[in-house]
Amino acid sequence: MTPIRLMRSFATVGGWTLASRILGFVRDVLMAKYLGAGAVADAFFVAFSLPNMFRRFFAEGAFNAAFVPLFTKKLAGSQAEAEDFARDAYWFMASLLIVFSVVAMAAMPLLVFAMAAGFAGGERFDMAVIFGRIAFPYILFISLTALISGMLNATGRFWAAAAAPVLLNAAFIGALLLGAAMGWPMGLVLAWAVPVGGVAQLVVVWLAVRRAGFRLRFRRPRLTPELKRLFIIAGPAILAGGVVQINLIVGRQVASFTENAISWLSYADRLYQLPLGVVGIAVGVVLLPELARRLRLGEEAGARDAFSRGMEFSLALTLPAAVALVVVAEPIIHVLFERGAFTAEDTVNTALALAVYGLGLPAFVLHKVLQPLYFAREDTRSPFRYALVSMVVNAVLAVGLMPFIGFIAAAWGTTIAAWAMVWQLWRGSRPMGAAARPDARMRDRFWRMVLASAAMGLCLWLGAQALAPMLEGPGRVLGLLALVALGGVSYFGLGTLIGAFRLTDFRAAMRRGGKTPDA
Repeated sequence: MTPIRLMRSFATVGGWTLASRILGFVRDVLMAKYLGAGAVADAFFVAFSLPNMFRRFFAEGAFNAAFVPLFTKKLAGSQAEAEDFARDAYWFMASLLIVFSVVAMAAMPLLVFAMAAGFAGGERFDMAVIFGRIAFPYILFISLTALISGMLNATGRFWAAAAAPVLLNAAFIGALLLGAAMGWPMGLVLAWAVPVGGVAQLVVVWLAVRRAGFRLRFRRPRLTPELKRLFIIAGPAILAGGVVQINLIVGRQVASFTENAISWLSYADRLYQLPLGVVGIAVGVVLLPELARRLRLGEEAGARDAFSRGMEFSLALTLPAAVALVVVAEPIIHVLFERGAFTAEDTVNTALALAVYGLGLPAFVLHKVLQPLYFAREDTRSPFRYALVSMVVNAVLAVGLMPFIGFIAAAWGTTIAAWAMVWQLWRGSRPMGAAARPDARMRDRFWRMVLASAAMGLCLWLGAQALAPMLEGPGRVLGLLALVALGGVSYFGLGTLIGAFRLTDFRAAMRRGGKTPDA
């Protein structure tokens, strides 16, 4: 894959993820309007976090990390061999997750207590159990979607897998609007939207993989030698995924003892997930199969170029996003969410969480860039060891700081633990040779990106002061759009002037002319 085609693939995944995140904004604005940050919202966020947590544990964060390189190798041999391997993996995972879902739904009170002990004995606990039982089957649909997405990504077909999440947010928006019109209980409406969205996502990627020439017809689940090898490789990654989820559980537990805090953290989480999803996840999805292919062919220079372009693309968009989330966190939350049941107090606390998450945004994205260096080499043990250290850092900070700074300790623990993880991944990649080192172009442009981002931050701060009356009045949406425009012009203008990047790089990435692998 040429550098331009690689950047175009990043843009394809990022573009669809951006569409999903924009719909996610609409969803969150509607949720803030109808639910605010009260008991129902807290209960739903905990219930929805359960299938999401196990999804990352089983599928995206672990199983696929091992599946994609192995599937890529088999695909280099023959499509029939790759299809046979994928069928075994698909139906074995399906059978495993059906059993797991039934057990989890029966044990839902224990799972809710493990996620949010502060709910015990109150209405939030009872609602979270009900919502959790309705939403939990989502793990089956989204995990199978993730596996098929790995197949599509390995063959260079990125659009369907990247577009699928749009359907989940569309299901949420439709459910919220319908529920508001019909006067239905919003918590139940949202809970039922989760599995419905999961089915829609699975259907889209299933149709796409059929068009790619793969048939995943039913096969009796069996543990083949290839699947045994898959689980041996995936084992440490599954454990690493479990460690990451323990970090999230620690944060939820800390927040559950402060009323409405889970909602504040969740709304802030959704906002910083926008640049994380558009940039970090897009680069990670494209980079893993590309690095695996380059390393299998012994193309050290090509692997280094792919890694460097992935890091360059990530930081060029992530650094200014992080600065913006820190500098204008409160205007963002005020304009987007403060209406209906979402109060001024909710704005202040959510903005505080967003600013802390913003400080960790570059680390969250670099994690997505660095981890494929290990997974492409079928090394899942090292990230597991690093994740253990990160877990300890998070737990010590979140629990230790809670008596002094309250719920925001959970956000600080997450952010500092993310930087600890990146430092370990970076240090551990040193023995991998030139392929794991940024090239001269990346090193030269990095500090220019930092300078352009800092200058943009100053412009945003001054702009927020000047636009304060508009941001507080009926034209607040226009005020926020003016801030966004100011940030974009100042960053891309100065960045181009001092050589942090070339606008032609972004235009080339976005241009869809000609036949591309994902066309």
